[in-house]
Amino acid sequence: MRFDILTIFPEAFESYFKTSIIKRAQDKKIIKIKIYNLRKWAKDKHQTIDDKPYGGGPGMIFKIEPLYKAIQFLKKKKIFKQKIILLTPDGKQFNQRIAESFSKQDKIILICGHYEGFDCRIEKFIDEKISIGPYILTGGELPAMSIVDATTRLIKGVINKESLKEESFGLAKDFEYPQYTRPEVFTFKEKSDRIKKLKVPKVLLSGNHAQIKEWKQKNFKKKDL
Repeated sequence: MRFDILTIFPEAFESYFKTSIIKRAQDKKIIKIKIYNLRKWAKDKHQTIDDKPYGGGPGMIFKIEPLYKAIQFLKKKKIFKQKIILLTPDGKQFNQRIAESFSKQDKIILICGHYEGFDCRIEKFIDEKISIGPYILTGGELPAMSIVDATTRLIKGVINKESLKEESFGLAKDFEYPQYTRPEVFTFKEKSDRIKKLKVPKVLLSGNHAQIKEWKQKNFKKKDL
């Protein structure tokens, strides 16, 4: 699968995409990530990609011309399953189901906003507007990273199948169960200098998979979304 990311800050992606699961997925050639600088499609020597909005208003907005040219360049006709995504606060809120649908594509083009947004005429040339939450960021770079991460881990060969299966079970119900790891007993001192111990439930140490599964199902809690 391929991710093409259009941004005016290509350097913002360098560190994150070179670590952990995303790096391994690229090394295995399961995914390919290509970052493009929108200024490449500016038509003047100053590489201007924004301007003041007609009718007045604060800030600057992205011009339609460089955006349109970039989309036409990135939109390969020979790739059938591809989506062009505009990252903007007023888009549909990204969730696991959208990540699953994206993971079935051959290519995702992510357009990162900045400043006060886009000339809205660009919406005629995209497939979807997506937001990662009900808040405003300074740009679309973090949303792009989040979408690449959430989508990549669902692609075959990136993560262990059992892990994904268990996640899907929880997500389908919007629930999760408590999880523990070593040490079996955690000892700490309260403000009153009283020693207190927090223990891992015995059933999780039993090795009895049927009982453990039953315990997990009984202890599902509503996620704090």
